[in-house]
Amino acid sequence: MMLSRTKPAIGLGAGQQAKDPKKKKSLPKVEDFLDARDYTGAITLLEFSRASGKGNTDTDMWIAYCAFHLGDHKRAMEEYERLCKKDGSNPELCLYLACCYFFLGMYPEADESCQKAPKGRLQNRLLFHLSHKFGDERRLMGYHQHLQDVIEDQLTLASIHYLRSHYQEAIDIYKRILLDNRDYLALNVYVALCYYKLDYYDVSQEVLAIYLQHFPDSAIALNLKACNHFRLYNGKAAEAELKALQEMSSQSFQYAQDLIRHNLCVFRNGEGALQVLPPLIDVLPEARLNLVIYYLKQDDITEAYNLIKDLEPTTPQEYILKGVVNAALGQEQGSREHLKIAQQYFQLVGGSASECDTIPGRQCMGSCFFLLKQFEDVLIYLNSIKSYFYNDDLFNFNYAQAKAAVGNFKEAEEVFLLIQSDKLKSDYTYLSWLARCYIMNRKARLAWELYLKMETSGESFSLLQLIANDCYKMGHFYYAAKAFDVLERLDPNPEYWEGKRGACVGVFQLIIAGHEQRETLRDVINMLRNTSSPQVEYIIRTMKKWAKDNLVPVP
Repeated sequence: MMLSRTKPAIGLGAGQQAKDPKKKKSLPKVEDFLDARDYTGAITLLEFSRASGKGNTDTDMWIAYCAFHLGDHKRAMEEYERLCKKDGSNPELCLYLACCYFFLGMYPEADESCQKAPKGRLQNRLLFHLSHKFGDERRLMGYHQHLQDVIEDQLTLASIHYLRSHYQEAIDIYKRILLDNRDYLALNVYVALCYYKLDYYDVSQEVLAIYLQHFPDSAIALNLKACNHFRLYNGKAAEAELKALQEMSSQSFQYAQDLIRHNLCVFRNGEGALQVLPPLIDVLPEARLNLVIYYLKQDDITEAYNLIKDLEPTTPQEYILKGVVNAALGQEQGSREHLKIAQQYFQLVGGSASECDTIPGRQCMGSCFFLLKQFEDVLIYLNSIKSYFYNDDLFNFNYAQAKAAVGNFKEAEEVFLLIQSDKLKSDYTYLSWLARCYIMNRKARLAWELYLKMETSGESFSLLQLIANDCYKMGHFYYAAKAFDVLERLDPNPEYWEGKRGACVGVFQLIIAGHEQRETLRDVINMLRNTSSPQVEYIIRTMKKWAKDNLVPVP
């Protein structure tokens, strides 16, 4: 039993040396945080230094630098503005301030501040970008001429190509730089973004994976991965990919919060759009476009138009959306002006060199010719992309209409019947075209059943007129007579009686020829009795005489 110890329970162990109480753990330096790209840690230390009275101009500049790299451009702007007001301040501070203005969307202020800075490559790059923002082509080309064959300038050129939707040109620049600089892994994200814009979502995923292997916590890369999943699969798959980003953004990616809220709304098919999107309209350009799409889906075309009418389109997506809104408004109000504007927007996109061979570009040309009622041309474009839209109700709706308009009623009927949307299937345009297809395909009974399912309204009256006239034209006299009979009872127009009389006589002729069942003669006579014309008795008497001679029972 041990009653004593040869070594103390608490104290120095074997081989340990006593600590020098005067020796303290060294404090981290700003450089350590910057090397680790820990801008939060760096700015905390710098603020402590300034608050303790040890700060100077260099401290203020580093605080501004860290705030900028944290995405807090407003804080960086305030720091640089304060520094610029000091006597004898470095003229280059105006350039750094201009960069803050640029990221805050304050382009006139950025331009003014940038012009005060000494000439240099960074100044030229920023003015190049500002010229693009101002839409000043002459000025843009002027600064373009001053770009050099150095990485920073070439990356700037690539970014302008991207912003102008010249995605292949941007890819070429990025790949050329990557050939000589394999360690510039972030360029893979830019390449993936370009492929995403070109609708090559699977290729985008492959390129993006290279970067995510090294930096799995990148907010931009994870968000792009989620967007690719949304395009390749569905909203649920995209939302699952975004979960990792959501967890991180609550800690160190505050600037990504707006992006996450926006994309979650899109992934959830517009859920909460009226709460999420309006505050983001001036933050994310896509927020305005997605809110317009939400209003279109809700059939609130006026709100959609008010939101987009003052937008000057610069990207294919903006041109397309303005075209869609104008087309919808033109059809709703019967406005030829809006329809013409829509047709011009569609033609601009579909005829552009960058979009003519893309799926949206071909859709645009199809839409342009649809509005011009040149349906043979519509089918040339829609046939080339139909394999991508087999289950797309809106595509099939337009495709079937074009098929029917050129007289291809058999295929039109097949495509109409692929549509699943109850909203579209209750639309009068759908019902009238499908009825016409049934009649032209010798299925008049199905067209009549479409009418029977409708509630009494102006649209049901119009469908009756279509059935009556088309059935008469195609020799389906029995259903033509039924339709004209209802029309006559709803509106005692002499034309309806003439149509019914001709259709009833037509049915009688078909019965005599053996092409119609004899039992239908009873229905024909009953329909004739609904009219008080003196001609009725003569027609009925003739029919009864034939029925008696041929042993056909009639009332």
